[in-house]
Amino acid sequence: MKETRNILGWLGMAEEQSILEDSQKHVEETYQTVKFFDEAIKAFARGDVQAKIVAIANVAESEHKADILRSKMVDELSKGLLLPPDREDLMHFVKTLDRIADWTNSAARLLGFIEQKLPDDVLGNLSVATGLIVEAITKLRDGIHSLAKNDLKKALEDCEIVDNIEHQADDQKRIVIGSIIHAKLDPATLLLSYQLGEYLEGVTDKIEDAADLVKILAIKSK
Repeated sequence: MKETRNILGWLGMAEEQSILEDSQKHVEETYQTVKFFDEAIKAFARGDVQAKIVAIANVAESEHKADILRSKMVDELSKGLLLPPDREDLMHFVKTLDRIADWTNSAARLLGFIEQKLPDDVLGNLSVATGLIVEAITKLRDGIHSLAKNDLKKALEDCEIVDNIEHQADDQKRIVIGSIIHAKLDPATLLLSYQLGEYLEGVTDKIEDAADLVKILAIKSK
């Protein structure tokens, strides 16, 4: 019987245990950046400026923590015991996951600059787009945890759901941009809102990129 090979070889290597622990923390911090951003959007929609400011600050702090973990893991992987193909796959995965937090933080910064009250339809469409991001990152997190447990079937299923959500996000971007263009906004708010719509779709793209790498890792583990 063919022995199942888990590409996350460090699961069974004491020398690489710290990478496993840090990877789980990194996944959670990436997830938290999105959750905090969701809080910021909700606060903005209800006109709670202080809550919006706090949530945006939390996004930045969480992104910084994720960046520290990413740097530590890349350093450990560069001098670890993994074979070159596995090391390269995992480095690529870690860096791709980190881009989700980076893009979410950039979206939060844009939101911080928007001071004008946006029309209800724009706020509603932004909320839908953000909800899709939360759904996607949740499924990505589930897929990563399934991969770590060597439940490859579940990992692939979760990643397929991420792909479907990304397609919905593409459609939602067009709706968001359309509502922004037709809204009566001052030039600065129009530009910032348009960029925010672009970044929201960009976050789901980065989540899909990470899900694609989870698929590759799962397939290589069979």
